[in-house]
Amino acid sequence: MHNVQCSDEVRIGVQHCPVVELLCFVFDRTCAFGQPRANAWSVPSNMQEQHRTDSVNAISAFTSTETLLERYNHFTSLDDFLHYYYIGMSVLIDSADFEALALDYFEHAAADAVMRAEVFFDPQAHLERGVSYETVLAGFGQARKRAQLELGISSDLVCCFLRHLPVADSLAMFQMEAVQASFARGEIIGIGLDSSENGFPPELFTDIYSQAKMLGMRRTAHAGEEGPAAYIRASLDDLSVERIDHGIRLADDPALLARIAREGIMLTVCPMSNVLLRCVTQVSELPIRAFLDANVRFSINSDDPAYFGNNYILDNYCAVQNAFGLSVDEWTTICQNGIRGSWCSAARKEEMLTKLTEVIGLWREAQQGVDR
Repeated sequence: MHNVQCSDEVRIGVQHCPVVELLCFVFDRTCAFGQPRANAWSVPSNMQEQHRTDSVNAISAFTSTETLLERYNHFTSLDDFLHYYYIGMSVLIDSADFEALALDYFEHAAADAVMRAEVFFDPQAHLERGVSYETVLAGFGQARKRAQLELGISSDLVCCFLRHLPVADSLAMFQMEAVQASFARGEIIGIGLDSSENGFPPELFTDIYSQAKMLGMRRTAHAGEEGPAAYIRASLDDLSVERIDHGIRLADDPALLARIAREGIMLTVCPMSNVLLRCVTQVSELPIRAFLDANVRFSINSDDPAYFGNNYILDNYCAVQNAFGLSVDEWTTICQNGIRGSWCSAARKEEMLTKLTEVIGLWREAQQGVDR
């Protein structure tokens, strides 16, 4: 089935995708006069890394492509990953940087036959570095246009709040004229909540989500990744979310699992991310079978692929298949749920569902030939 695939990626954290080559080389470029560009960057010499488990320290990790890739293979937790994520994004300065970053993801996605991507980004992380919201949006916008025209991938942006920052900062960002205007123009489709989960419960953001709901914005939140199932419940009750990102702790609460299934709330599950951030030790520990048996809607996504061994969407599909041996009918259900749970137009959903039917048909024909 994976040789003739069509898919949508309901959630991808595009700022989490600065491939190592881009990080180490492309953004360390000079201007025509040979002067270092603003983002010709190096790791501060006084930087101290937390959560160490391997022998490579934070500074030496950035000495080459190989050392950085090796460090990316040894994240110990979500916060350990975020430490490197925030370092990596410091090279993103002008709109061309954001365009190159997003386009690199879209090209990888196109190679995996992705037709739709809903792209998460964190404006606060750039604003606090002095990079304007307009700069970020311009770069991503240009990449999205190229992805549509050159690769056939439709996409939307989801504006996320960083839960480790003061809630007042998130509210101030949300109320910025430029942010509100981008929602009004349709450049941003909805809001999300990410960054460090434990210790930052969803209910802290009730006011922002209430305002977003009144404005007709789509709403999702990271919950139940490292945090407890109670964070999933709070996201539903206090934030009125329409989707849950990750949500793997849902299996710890049978009553909540039944509610999620009953209400048709979709989870955006990211298998390789969960393994590489030590939420589980292997893909087979994820509650994929429990979700299927309970009729919980979920999609499979890559999350932050360039940080996670270049495990893009197809790699995640294959990892799930290797762990659970799903049937074609089960994969059809997963893909259909992902398409129906996306925030694109009804026409685009129908187009993708039709393509999925064609792909499944091709697979069945190929299998019949093998069986003869």
